[in-house]
Amino acid sequence: MTQEIFEITENRLIARDIYRLHLLGSTAAMSAQGQFVNIRLDGKFLRRPISVCCYDHESVTLIYKTVGAGTRQLAAMRAGEKLDMLVGLGNGFDVSKSGTSPLLIGGGVGAAPMYGLCRELVAQGKSVIVALGFNSAEESYYIDEFASAGAQVLLATVDGSAGVRGFVTKAMEALEYSYFYACGPMPMLEAVNSAVNTDGQFSFEERMGCGFGACMGCSCKTLTGSKRICRDGPVLEKGEILWPTHE
Repeated sequence: MTQEIFEITENRLIARDIYRLHLLGSTAAMSAQGQFVNIRLDGKFLRRPISVCCYDHESVTLIYKTVGAGTRQLAAMRAGEKLDMLVGLGNGFDVSKSGTSPLLIGGGVGAAPMYGLCRELVAQGKSVIVALGFNSAEESYYIDEFASAGAQVLLATVDGSAGVRGFVTKAMEALEYSYFYACGPMPMLEAVNSAVNTDGQFSFEERMGCGFGACMGCSCKTLTGSKRICRDGPVLEKGEILWPTHE
């Protein structure tokens, strides 16, 4: 983890309440897809954690949803402004376990970290399937980008305005895959856990205090005790998680 100053080159609305933020700066501390950054905003005591959509050696792309004062303040920032960020936080996805035909499952803003992972797996020669779930077509994004990256893309919306009607698990029905990776809200992750038929990894969206493991404010119960989502996660293995409904 390092503290870096990044310059905004784009901060654009790409779907209803969903923004894409592209920044220039050092990403040397980033080591895996699925890690996150923690952004300092003027006047806010706590930083805002946001999953990394994708990155290269000199830039990072974030996708976020405006849900409160902090993200609305972030959405008002323009190209040329600078952000103080902690980068290289958390443990990302382990791609060595993907097998030949991995399934990537993303719901809402949880679809964002799937994109960088998709590009990495396709570059390794994997046959990638992506299942995306949104509330409506207005809230959907990156469908074409996933397809252009080389993935087979399946879409579900709760209201049926795009893809199949229902939750993302509906789009997963009858699929064959070697392994899975999933990111999204907790109810979605629990539903995915019940629907999948292979091992896999879950990336958790969680409210955080410090963002680097000092405060224990974002713990998840596992077979080996509580783990901090910010430090031990946000990616955890399917077999180690104790889901709230099954404790």
